[in-house]
Parts: sequence; C-alpha cells; structure tokens
Amino acid sequence: MTAEPPVQRKIIHIDMDAFFASVEQRDFPELRGQPVIVGGQPERRGVVAACSYEARKFGIHSAMASSRAYRLCPNAIFVKPRFEAYKQASSDIHEVFREITDLIEPLSLDEAYLDVSDSTEQQGSATRIAQLIKQKILSRTNLVASAGVSYNKFLAKIASDMDKPDGLFVIRPEQGMEFVSTLPVKKIHGVGRVTEKKMLGLGIETGADLREKSLVELQQYFGKSAQYYFNIARAIDDRPVRSSRKRKSIGIERTYPEDMKELELIKTHLSELLEKGIERMELKQCFAHTLTLKLKYDNFEQITRSQTTEQLFESAEQWLPILFVLLNKTDAGNRAVRLLGLSFSGLTSEKPSSAEQLALF
Repeated sequence: MTAEPPVQRKIIHIDMDAFFASVEQRDFPELRGQPVIVGGQPERRGVVAACSYEARKFGIHSAMASSRAYRLCPNAIFVKPRFEAYKQASSDIHEVFREITDLIEPLSLDEAYLDVSDSTEQQGSATRIAQLIKQKILSRTNLVASAGVSYNKFLAKIASDMDKPDGLFVIRPEQGMEFVSTLPVKKIHGVGRVTEKKMLGLGIETGADLREKSLVELQQYFGKSAQYYFNIARAIDDRPVRSSRKRKSIGIERTYPEDMKELELIKTHLSELLEKGIERMELKQCFAHTLTLKLKYDNFEQITRSQTTEQLFESAEQWLPILFVLLNKTDAGNRAVRLLGLSFSGLTSEKPSSAEQLALF
C-alpha cells in the first residue's frame, strides 16, 4: 500500500509597512510624504523605533540612535510613539485575520503568520486570500500591508520582505529549493552577525553553499542549530503556525538622558520601572517566579543579575527587596549608569495562594 503524500501547507506572512510611522502619517496628514521618525528625540539619547520610507532613503532604520538619524536627515520629523493608537490599529488588522482563519500566530503588533491550508475562501487560493487580506486591511485602516505566501513559515516570512512596500510575493513548492540556493545566508532567520561571519569564514555565502555541508559538518561548527540550517538549506521548515503562543517574559527598560551615579536616584528609577512592570503583568493576568535586572554602564558594558523564587509575588513591594539585592551585586553607585531594565519570567496565570503570601512575612 502506497503512503499518502503529505498535504502541502499554505502559509501567509503579513507584515505591515513602516507600521508605527504609517499610523502617524495616517492620523496626521501634514506628515504624509515627510521623513518621519517614531522614537526618542535626538538630543536625549533617543532610539529610532520606526521610520517612514521617506526617512529610510537616507539610510535610517529602526534601533539606530536618534542622534545619528538626525545627522543623516536633519529635516526628519521626530514624533513620540503613541502605543495606544498602534494597538488599536493592530486590533483592527487582527480582526481581518480572524475573518479568514483561526490559525493565526502573532509575532508582534504588525506581523503574523496565517495558515490557510483548509480555507475555502477565494476557492482555496492562498495568493488570492493574501490579496483579499491586503485589500480589507487597507479599506478598514487606511494602512498598507505586504504579504508573503509559501508552503512553510521560513519562506513565507522571507517572501513578505521581497517586494515592499505594498508587496505580494509567492514562493511555490517547486521554487523553494532554487530560491534558497541564491539566498544570502544573512537573510536566513536565526543567522545573526556572529553566525554570518562564521559562515562566511567557512565559505558559506548562500543557501547553495550551506546545502553542500553535511549534517555532521554543520554540527561540528554550529552545534544544536545544525539541524535547522541543514533543513533550511533544503527549503524544509515543519514548524506549525501556533495560534496560542505562551508569553515567556514581560520586560521594560529605559535609557536615561544623563548618566546616573547616585545610588538613591538609581533606586528611585528602578522602583518606577518595577511599578510599570507589575502593571503590565496585571494586564496580562500573570505572575512571575524570576526577576532579572539589566544594567548598562556609561561605557556601554551591559550586565544582568537574576533571582528566582518559589513564591509568586503580586506587588512591587514584595519584589523590591529582591530587586535591591540584585542591584547590590552590580557596580551601580561606583560607576555611572545609562540604562536600566527589568524583566519578569517563569510566568504563570496561577494566582499566588494565601499560604504563599503569608510565607513572605
């Protein structure tokens, strides 16, 4: 008896174009056609959170220092982020997704995977479904999306970036191997600067070069990631679209306009971050076992200190003693600090018991 061939999946990756900046240009007509930068002010050590395509022509990109962005484009218009507006736009976009399929894996406010393998919309054509999604998003939000369509997540994500803005790029099953062959390794998700440099040193510049390496060779150089690279070189990605992603951590951080050396001032700012972090956990209705302190000195050296507890804490007052213990394990107070950050992990939705609360006292 011959085995049935596996069903070919149909995956769409939707990525909004210059999302934060586009929302600003939509809501404030005077910004349209202008180089818009969403983020901190250049004179206050700000960072670019997003920028319009008009700004990108000057070489500006997200995560760039606002001061550098200003030097590249002195006429750029810097605006503060309005996260409530972005969340509302994202909610409207996800409503469109839900009209098409329940298999949605959000990656961020402006990005998601959709599995439309079983959809009967548009006679089951993933390409036409992607076109319909783009049209609906535009008509309801006046925002532009790009879409990538393929038979796995890896290729769909790359495809969505191929024809921006307002793109729709399709990689069919018979095109997968050839497409990956010409793909620069830096375009492979999971290949950062360090891995790219290592691959280039081994003569691996493209997917075709990567495919020439055996699994044993890749394991020798890349350890646990070897199987992933081995599969990707052959355009294989079996990861499912996960409609419910479990949040691993909740974090918050701030870069300050001036370096801080006074310990009491640092403690004050950390207390404020702690309050905000607790508020975020309350909104998500979760509790944490682990608190991590992140700190960056004035020479950009970055360190972290973590503490895990068996108890689940509900309030900032309960976390504060642990936070200050972590702070004492740093050089804060002796060395100037420019960034502070906190993250909560080991998350659970289970509410702390009264016995756990009493144990604290």
